[in-house]
Amino acid sequence: MQLLFSRLNCPSVLSRSSYRDAPAPDQSCVLLWTCFNCSMSSLCWSNTNHSPFLLMGIPDLEALHMWISIPFCLTYIMSLLGNGMVLLTVVLDKTLHEPMYYFISMLAVIDLIFSTAVVPKMLAVLWLDSREIGFEACFIQMFFIHTFTAVESGVLLAMSFDRYIAICNPLRYSTILTTSRTIQIGLLSLARGTGVMTPLMCLLTSLPYCGTRVIPHSYCEHMAVVALACADPTVSDLYSIIVATLLVGTDSVFIAFSYTMILRSVMRLPSQEARLKALSTCGSHVSIILLFYIGGLLSMYLQMFSVGSAPHVQVLVADFYLTVPPMLNPLIYGLKMKQIQEGMLKLLRHLVRLSVPQADKDRSDAERRRHPQKRIDPIVEQV
Repeated sequence: MQLLFSRLNCPSVLSRSSYRDAPAPDQSCVLLWTCFNCSMSSLCWSNTNHSPFLLMGIPDLEALHMWISIPFCLTYIMSLLGNGMVLLTVVLDKTLHEPMYYFISMLAVIDLIFSTAVVPKMLAVLWLDSREIGFEACFIQMFFIHTFTAVESGVLLAMSFDRYIAICNPLRYSTILTTSRTIQIGLLSLARGTGVMTPLMCLLTSLPYCGTRVIPHSYCEHMAVVALACADPTVSDLYSIIVATLLVGTDSVFIAFSYTMILRSVMRLPSQEARLKALSTCGSHVSIILLFYIGGLLSMYLQMFSVGSAPHVQVLVADFYLTVPPMLNPLIYGLKMKQIQEGMLKLLRHLVRLSVPQADKDRSDAERRRHPQKRIDPIVEQV
């Protein structure tokens, strides 16, 4: 029932009692007014205290912050390069202008947003000890994590539908999944994520935070922030549980149904070669789904059943869950999808061809400046 609440960072009713003792600051829904002009923002103005929060980073491992930051920095750089390369490949290569690759580019955008929402501030905490995060900035970060988790779940569902049509009904694939319809599906996933998370942010920001402002985490993790509230968060807890159950539960059921139908259709193919070819087109998608759901389950159980586990273990698992998949997803595309791999190689060759003539031109210009030619007067030359 609570599948992947950790990725949605939904507080568990079972573990809420362990967070009840810590109070925190007051707040307002400026984040929704500023970013989205939310019509519900009038419900979120009950707080007047806008004092910032303080992020601890990795509890109990403060002396190792500099070393711990190195893998996070490397994963962020690889995530930017890999997802940026996927986006450029899909945009520039016209042979990849198909629904499946549009969905892959949507996942790349989501991964870039996840990484950029979390890692820069995390590195500032670990490197510079810049622990302060503004009240509105904290909930904006939480909003992006929540919203694009829901969006990613929707895009994974759309990708399973795409594979179902491509394998089970290939003759109608181009008429069912047109370019405009693919874009509409992506926008619908974004609207769904924004629509269900906006009320949650209103509920969270209307809670009074009147005590400690220290968040025992490296980013504004939902459960850690709600633990600072000095009022009963039952309403927001129930809302987050219901939303997570409906979103993740419904999407996972439909994804499972799609792949059950795909497997059933593939098993009816006459030759083993045809079956393997059909299944190989789904390999990268299945890998991404497993990464999304298994990682979420692991993080969720560590948050819910934290007895015996050190706080820094929970924080590190949550951090890696938000940073490692955005790095791995482009590698999965490149390794398992031949078309993406070939498109990336073509793009790299094109960039190399562009850079080599420019380098030769710069070298020749520098050579001319170093050894200027003598200018011969034409009159002297005639004499």
